Amino acid sequence: MCGFAGFLGGDGWHDAGACHATLARMTDAMHARGPDDAGYWLDPEARVALGHRRLAIVDLSPAGHQPMPSASGRWMIAFNGEIYNHLDLRQELHASGLAPAWRGHSDTETLLAGFDAWGVRETVERAVGMFAFAVWDRANGVLTLARDRLGEKPLYYGWQGWGRERVFLFGSDLAALRRHPRFEGAIDRGALTQLLRHNYIAAPHAIYEGMAKLPPGSMLGINLRDCIARETVYWSAVERYRAGLERPFGGSPEQAVDALESLLAQAVKRQMMADVPLGAFLSGGVDSSTVVALMQTQSSRSVKTFSIGFHEAQYDEAKHAKAVAAHLGTDHTELYVTAAEAMAVIPRLPEIYSEPFADSSQLPTVLVSQLARSHVTVSLSGDAGDELFCGYNRYSLTERLWGRLSARPLAVRRFAARMLTSLSPDTWNRMASMFMPLLPPALQMANVGDKLHKGAGVLDSRTIDDLYLGLTSHWRDPGAIVVRGHEPGPSMMDLAARLDGFGDMQRMMALDMLHYLPDDILAKVDRAAMSVSLETRVPLLDHQVVEFAMRLPGAMKLRGGATKWALRQVLYRHVPSALIERPKMGFGAPIGVWLRGPLREWASALLEEGRLRREGYFEPQPIVRRWREHLSGQRNWQHALWNVLVFQDWLEHQRHTI
Repeated sequence: MCGFAGFLGGDGWHDAGACHATLARMTDAMHARGPDDAGYWLDPEARVALGHRRLAIVDLSPAGHQPMPSASGRWMIAFNGEIYNHLDLRQELHASGLAPAWRGHSDTETLLAGFDAWGVRETVERAVGMFAFAVWDRANGVLTLARDRLGEKPLYYGWQGWGRERVFLFGSDLAALRRHPRFEGAIDRGALTQLLRHNYIAAPHAIYEGMAKLPPGSMLGINLRDCIARETVYWSAVERYRAGLERPFGGSPEQAVDALESLLAQAVKRQMMADVPLGAFLSGGVDSSTVVALMQTQSSRSVKTFSIGFHEAQYDEAKHAKAVAAHLGTDHTELYVTAAEAMAVIPRLPEIYSEPFADSSQLPTVLVSQLARSHVTVSLSGDAGDELFCGYNRYSLTERLWGRLSARPLAVRRFAARMLTSLSPDTWNRMASMFMPLLPPALQMANVGDKLHKGAGVLDSRTIDDLYLGLTSHWRDPGAIVVRGHEPGPSMMDLAARLDGFGDMQRMMALDMLHYLPDDILAKVDRAAMSVSLETRVPLLDHQVVEFAMRLPGAMKLRGGATKWALRQVLYRHVPSALIERPKMGFGAPIGVWLRGPLREWASALLEEGRLRREGYFEPQPIVRRWREHLSGQRNWQHALWNVLVFQDWLEHQRHTI
C-alpha cells in the first residue's frame, strides 16, 4: 500500500530543481500512506513527473523502490495496491518466454513485465487485486491512469491553471495535489450538494472544481499532443450483474455454499500474502467472522484479530467479537474506548479525509486501525458482504414499505408521516424496547425511532427507486440547502435507470455496489487505515467472488427471513450460529448524543447563522432550524447535521493549510 502523485504539462520545466521541489512537496503530503521510502522521477523534455511514497509489504528490499522502470525501459510506473496473483502472472510470462531477468519479487515489477508482454489493458484484465497506478509510456508519450474493478484504491485527477500554465494533476490524495502551485481549490457546489444527500462524494466527482475521481474498473489515457483525456472501461459492474442475471447459478443451495466457500478460501489465501505482520478486523458479525474463520483454517498460527468496544451498549460489538475469537482460537486484542477518546479523532478528520466525508463510522474505523497498526502492517476486513449478499435490512424494508405505500393515496401517506413524527425518536425507542425481544432475531433492529422518523420523510415517494433514494438520503432536497447548489450526474436515479430488467432488490444491491460501496465504505476504510500506515485488504471483493455473488439467485441471499444466507452457511461450517445470530448493529458512534453534550460548543460555532451566511455555501435557515430541533430533543437530525459540520470543519482546516 502506497501513495503516488504527479503532474503532466504546465510551465516551469526549464527549472528542473523547482519541478523536483514541487513533486517532493506533493509526495511528502502523503507520508502516512508510505512511511518507508520516497521516490521521484521527472522527464523535463516530456514534461511529466511521478512521485511515490512506499509502505513496504511485498519485497522489502530496494528492488521494490518506485517510481519503477520496466526492464525494456519503455514504462515508468507509480503503483498503489497489491496484485494477489502476480506470482501466477510471472509463471505465465516464464511459460511464454516473455519474462525479463527479475530484479526482485514485487508485484509492481510483475505488472511492468506484463505491460511489455501484453500491453497495459490486457495485463490489468489478467490481474487479481486492488490497485491504482499511473504509468508513463515513453514510446508513445501517453500517461495512463487505472483503478481496480471495485474501487478499493483512490485515484484523483484533473486540469488546473490556464493557458501555458495549465497542468494535469493526478494522485492518490487531494492533499498532495493541493501542493502544486497551479492548484486553484475552488469548491465544486455540485459535489457539496451530493455530500449533503449521501454523506460522501461519489465518483467521478470531487470537492474541488476541475478535479475528478477515476471510476472503478476504468482506465484513462492522456497525452500533451491533444490534451484530451480518454476514459475506457475494462470491467463493468453493471454488465457483470446483467450477465449474472442472464446466466444464474444453476446448482443446488448446498453446491452454491461449497462453491462460495472455495472461492472465498482462495481469495483469503491470496490476500494473506505479505512479508510483514498480518491480521484482521473482527466485529463478530457475519462478514468479518467469515474472513477470520477462513484465515484461521489456512494459518499455522493464531491469526491476530482486533476489535474496538464502546461502553454504550447499543454501539458495542466487542463482546460478540471476543466470543467468535475464542471459538476460532485467534490471538485477539480488544480496546474499549471512551467517548472522549472517540471524539478526539474529530479534529483529525479533515487531515485524514482530504475531501469532506461524513459517515460517522469513520471514528471507530480510525480507532480500530490505530489498534491494529500497533501490532501488524496489514489487516484483512469483512467489508462488502452486505452489498453482495443482501445484508442490509433496508433492502427488504424498502420492498415491504413500497408494497404498502403504493396501495395507498398520497394524502393518507402524508397524514401517516405527521403521526410518526409526533413522537420523538427516543420515545419510539423506549416503546420498541418493550416488545423487540419478543420478535424473531431477523426482525429485530436497533434505533427504531430514528428509522421511523426517516421513514416518515419518504412516505410521498412515487416509485420504489425514489423511495430507496429517500431512505438513503440525509437531506431530501440538498440543492435547496447549498447556495447555487445542484446535484451532478450520474445520480443514483440515473444509475437506477441503467439497471433495467433487474428485480427491485437486485437493483438496490447493484446501486450500493456502484455508489455506496466504493465512495463510502471503501473510501472510509482506506483513508482511516492509511492515516496510520496500515494496509487493508477485502477478500470479499476478489472480483471472482463478486462475479459469483452476482450469479446467485435472490433466494440464496435472502432465505427464510435470513439475510446473507449463502455467506452465513459458509460461516456456520466454522462458527456456531448462536454466536452470530442477533440484530444487525451498525459500526457507528452516538453522534446525536454528543452533539447535545460535549460537542455542542464546537458544533454551535460551526453552525452559527452569521458564519454560514458570510461563508456563502449554505442557506442558513434550514440548518439552524434543524440544529435547534436537535438540541431540544424534538428530532434527531444527527446525520444531516454531521454532513454540514464535517464540511464546515474541513473548510476551516483548508484555510490554515497549504
